[in-house]
Amino acid sequence: MSSAVVFDPGSGLGSREVALRPAGPGEVEIEVRAAGVCHSDLHIVTGDWPTDRPLVLGHEAAGVVTGVGAGVTSVRPGDHVVLSWFAPCRRCRKCVAGMAWLCTGTKAVENTLPDGGTPFTDARGEAVWPYLGLGAFTDRLVVPETAAVKVPEELPFGIGALLGCSITTGIGAVMNTARVRPGESAVVIGTGGVGLSVVMGLHLVGADPVVAVDLSPERLAVAKRFGATHTLDGAATDVAAWCQEELGGVDYAFEAIGSPAVIETLPAMLTSGGAAVLVGMAPSGATGSFDLFDLADQGKRILGCNYGSSIGEIDIPKLARLHLAGRLPLDDLIGATRPLSEARAAFEDLRSNTGVRTILEP
Repeated sequence: MSSAVVFDPGSGLGSREVALRPAGPGEVEIEVRAAGVCHSDLHIVTGDWPTDRPLVLGHEAAGVVTGVGAGVTSVRPGDHVVLSWFAPCRRCRKCVAGMAWLCTGTKAVENTLPDGGTPFTDARGEAVWPYLGLGAFTDRLVVPETAAVKVPEELPFGIGALLGCSITTGIGAVMNTARVRPGESAVVIGTGGVGLSVVMGLHLVGADPVVAVDLSPERLAVAKRFGATHTLDGAATDVAAWCQEELGGVDYAFEAIGSPAVIETLPAMLTSGGAAVLVGMAPSGATGSFDLFDLADQGKRILGCNYGSSIGEIDIPKLARLHLAGRLPLDDLIGATRPLSEARAAFEDLRSNTGVRTILEP
């Protein structure tokens, strides 16, 4: 039995002892070395994304392979891996077309392994389910082979954990979803972990100017370090008016909060032909309204962005190499490092809006 951070719809956030079965065919057992605390976990805790079953939380993680099931060929015991939460099936139409981030065969979003089951049981033998198919807030887990992405051994585990979600989502939004080119302009609304990764991605591809918007002076200062050329206080500035008056509108407007009210303001920030990129995840069922004539008349676009339109086994190693080559200062995204037992405090770190991530270590 191992301690795990579990959200139960009846009792809320807590700790529970769980047992882990061995890896079966097509599965990999991993010793978790570091896990990030992401807003997608917080959405479960706050009830924005309801669940009807107890979940081992955590979906940003890195670790070491300790065992493999029959048929696994991409990793072996001792390999260092980053966990990619959106484990694709590799067989559906979207996967075959090279759009694994839109896989229709994955069971990750149902909080199960590909066979519909779970590797976790509690002390009473009752099922506890892996959040987003991982359940990384514990010391060991079993995942499908497609969720375990091999990375260089010199990559720090804390950086690897963030590559599993926030960094890949933010930089992927720039490079894959929007395909921003050098010299194009952008505004980024929200400079948490994902928003800062968007800023970093824009700096990497040579976007200019890059405008960061937030309510926190501390977060805006961090955004400046990561490559923002301008920073705006979202509470004191009409961002759309500023973008039009100062820049004639921007080519891209990235929303990294998941706020319907903010998303509705994005098209007004754009120049003709520009694109709004929805990176933050809104609560289930949230809706928004737009000036439809303006969208059509000015050729503006709204782009949905799931996981940075990334393919984990391609994009995660690429970003790891860029970091190791000194092109991405990912260390600056890590704030506090806490033991797994301080998960509740780590969620408070997230709520404090510092813009950097807390890493949990089992």
